[in-house]
Amino acid sequence: MALTYRTAGESHGPAIFATVEGLPVGLPLAPEDVDTDLARRQLGFGRGGRMKIERDRVQVKSGLRHGHTIGSPLTLEIPNLDWPNWAEARMAIWEPGEEVPPITIPRPGHADLAGMLKYETSDLRPILERASARETAARVAAGGVAKALLRRYGMEVRSHVTRIGPVEAAPRPELSLVDFDGVDDDPVRCLDSEASERMVAAIREAGKAHDTLGGLFEVWAFSPLPGLGSHVSGETRLDGRIGQAFLGIQAIKGVEIGAGFELGRLPGSQAHDEIFHSEDRGYFRLTNRSGGLEGGMTHGMPVVVRAVMKPISTLTRPLASVDIATKEARPAFKERSDVCAVPAAAVVGEAALAFVLAQALLEKFGGDSIDHVDAAVERYREKLAG
Repeated sequence: MALTYRTAGESHGPAIFATVEGLPVGLPLAPEDVDTDLARRQLGFGRGGRMKIERDRVQVKSGLRHGHTIGSPLTLEIPNLDWPNWAEARMAIWEPGEEVPPITIPRPGHADLAGMLKYETSDLRPILERASARETAARVAAGGVAKALLRRYGMEVRSHVTRIGPVEAAPRPELSLVDFDGVDDDPVRCLDSEASERMVAAIREAGKAHDTLGGLFEVWAFSPLPGLGSHVSGETRLDGRIGQAFLGIQAIKGVEIGAGFELGRLPGSQAHDEIFHSEDRGYFRLTNRSGGLEGGMTHGMPVVVRAVMKPISTLTRPLASVDIATKEARPAFKERSDVCAVPAAAVVGEAALAFVLAQALLEKFGGDSIDHVDAAVERYREKLAG
C-alpha cells in the first residue's frame, strides 16, 4: 500500500485529525515525534489570540501499540481547546437550540466567496472552517511521523524564514544541519539576527496599521538517499510532487526548488552542478543549484525548497467586500487571526517535504515491516559504496 494521509476536522470543531496509511509495521514512534513539531508550528512573532488558547498535543486513536506501528491506519487527533466556546451554537454538531445568524460578507483573498458560489451556500462559516490554516496542525502531525521514518535512515528536515514583508535576510546558499541549531529560539525563525530584528519591527508596524504580512521561507532536507523519485512520468517526478505538496498549503502562492527562477537568467555553464568523484566521497557536487533534484530524482545533495506565503486575508481593518445577501458594499467579515504566520508556515513546509520524501522512500524500498525496509536500504547503500 502506498504511503498516504488524509486530514479531517474544522477550525472550531472538536478536533483536527490526520489518518496515515501505508506505514510499515514496527516503526517506533514517541509522542515527541509529533508534539515537538506541533509546538513549533505555534511559534513566531505576529501570531494571534488563537495560539494563546491552543496547546496542541497529539492523541493517537489507532494504529499504534507499545510505541510501534501495527500496519493499520494511524489516526492522530489534535483536540481544539477552543471548541467548548463554539459547541452550543456557532459550530453545534446537531441542530442548535438558538438561531445562528449566517455570515454573508466574504473576505478578499480567502476561500469564502469562491466556496460559497461553488457549494451554493448562503453562509460562509462552513467554508472558512475547513479552509482555515488550523487544518495544517494535522499536516504537521502526519509530517512528524514521516520525519521519524526519514530520521531512521539519516535524513533530517529543517526550515528557516528568509523574508517577511519588505525585510530580507542575508542570502545563505550553503547551509549545514548545525546551522539550524537554535533557529526556533528566534522570534521569526530567521538565521540572520539583524534581519530578524527588522522583521519583528515590520510585523509590529503592520499590526499597528491593522495590516498583515507574508514572506518567504526555505525547507532543507539533509542527507537524502540518491535515487528517490523517478524520471519516467510527470506524476513520479519529485519536483512536481513537491510543488503540489507546497502549493496545497493554505496561502502558499509560489514554489522554487534550488536556484529556481534564477536559473532562467543563467547560461547552462553556470546553471548546472558539475559532477566529481573520489574514493572517500563517491560522486559529489561542489554546488547545488538544482536543489538536490535532477530528472525528478534525488542525487544526494540536500533537497532545498523555497516558498512564498501571501499576507493573511483576515484584516482587523477589513477590505471592501459585498454582502451576498443584499449585494450592498460592506467591509469584509473579520475573525480572530494572525498578523504574520510565515514562521509557522515554514514548519508546515517541513511536514510537506518530509511526507513526499517518505513516500518516495517506501516506493523505492517497499516492505511490509520496518525490518524489510532496513534490509533493503542497507543493501542499496552497500551497492552505492561498492
